[in-house]
Parts: sequence; structure tokens; C-alpha cells
Amino acid sequence: MHLALKYPPRYTVEDYLKWEGNWELIEGIPYALASQSFKHQRVVGKIFRYLDEVLEKECPYCVVGIDTDYIVSEDTVLRPDVFITCEEVGDKLLKPPNVVFEVISPSTREKNEKLKKELYENEGVPYLVLVYPDLTKARIYKLTERGYKKIFDAVRDKFTFELKGCKVEFDFSKIWV
Repeated sequence: MHLALKYPPRYTVEDYLKWEGNWELIEGIPYALASQSFKHQRVVGKIFRYLDEVLEKECPYCVVGIDTDYIVSEDTVLRPDVFITCEEVGDKLLKPPNVVFEVISPSTREKNEKLKKELYENEGVPYLVLVYPDLTKARIYKLTERGYKKIFDAVRDKFTFELKGCKVEFDFSKIWV
């Protein structure tokens, strides 16, 4: 038997805050974040820029963030690519955001589509958007009583997110590199 599998390391947020580099901590297990490709960075930047402008006009009490730690629990810290929250934010997110955008690359596909999707679902994040730059498409999931349900596939479409007290229309045609 492999002893490393039998006795996996378990880390906490306290440990995580001391680490150098880019990491996520999921149920005590560290995951190194891959270096982002230029295409990934451009799509993240375009999502952020578009949402920032829309929120200022349509929903000024909500904000968009990028690459910010979301402390889920004592042993879990996620770092969504882009998020919208209608809560006050300090240096880190301490409450579930209203919308999370995860930009999918080949190296992050399985973790984002399965592990992080389930974590966001369990934490009550109302909308999860998985963005596939290589396919120029996005999948939008909405939280229901039974968990996430895919409600829309977007290519160059517009979609309206219903947030606390406002609606935010997102034009997916604006983000493809």
C-alpha cells in the first residue's frame, strides 16, 4: 500500500496563508494553480472589465472581483477567476459570491467541472459560469433545490443574472479573444 495515499497531508487556512505562490486548498489538500495562458488571462480580463462597467451602472451595490481568495472553511480556500458579490469584501471573500466565472483550460477542466462545481454548489453560490475559451462557449448553471442545473449555453448570446435587487445582463460576445 502507498503510505502517501494512506496518510494524506491535511492543511488549514492558517497554513495556506503562509505559502508562497498560487494555490487553492480543498478539504485540507493543496492544489497548485497552473500558470495561466495568455488567452486565459485575456478572457478573464474581458469578463472583469465588462462586468465592472455594467455593475457601476446597473447594480452599484454589487462588485466584481478577480483572482481573490474565497475562504470557505478552516480547510478550504478557493480562488475563482472572476466573481460578483453583493456583500462587503475585505482582502478575502468570506461569504459565497452571487456569481462565479471559472475559465476552463485543459489542465483545470476536471477540477473545475467536478470538484469546484460541487464545492460552489454546496456553499450556495447561486450562479456558476464555466467559460471555455477554446470552444468560445460558456455553460451557465443556476442553483436549485436539487443542486446546480445547467440553464443556458452561451456563445455570442446575452444572459441576465438576477442578483439581490437588480438584474445584470452579460453579453458573451464581448469576451472571446
